[in-house]
Amino acid sequence: MDETSGKGGFRNFITQSGLGLRSRTESAPAGAAARRAAGRRAPGSRQSSLGQRAPHKMADGKARQRAEIAVTELHKKIRDAFEVFDHEANNTVDVREIGTIIRSLGCCPKEGELHDLIAEVEEEEPTGYIRFEKFLPVMTNVLLERRYRPIPEDILLQAFEVLDPAKRGFLSKEELIKYMTEEGEPFSQEEMEEMLSAAIDPESNTIHYKDYITMMVIDENEIL
Repeated sequence: MDETSGKGGFRNFITQSGLGLRSRTESAPAGAAARRAAGRRAPGSRQSSLGQRAPHKMADGKARQRAEIAVTELHKKIRDAFEVFDHEANNTVDVREIGTIIRSLGCCPKEGELHDLIAEVEEEEPTGYIRFEKFLPVMTNVLLERRYRPIPEDILLQAFEVLDPAKRGFLSKEELIKYMTEEGEPFSQEEMEEMLSAAIDPESNTIHYKDYITMMVIDENEIL
């Protein structure tokens, strides 16, 4: 299947799976222009113009307030995710944890996109650590713009079914390891252990992929 083939193969597919706010802010300049135009009307129409402007000002104010609340909530979600890996409580995390933090926020960039994002938040002279103050504005924009959306649940299911031609509804641990090490770019040992611990049922030593997908897919509404 195309989703699991190509450069990166199964690894890229898994990392991508994650297994309006902009329209409000973009409408603000148009609203400001309309208010300036209203202010240039003839003196005789001043009273009626003021009467027409009041509802628009109220609407703009409410939109800005909603936007500010949404951004404040996003900032809290980003800080909470960041702090899980801020082991020294000094507002920095190991750069190797950034991918995990980003995916915990419902974003599933490809490996190349993740590297670009890390380059954007790294220091000019990379230290191996990412500061929260640099990460916050970049991650806020990513979430507001709804970038790096996860692969839909139905596509995930189809892809796992291709790996399970007998339609058993599960893959063995050995089969999963084979796909992680032989299909495209291999998983690192740490990545493989992380996925196996989350995916494999210890009693049967298999992954029941439909249950796994349901458990791992993130509802966008929980983020935005």
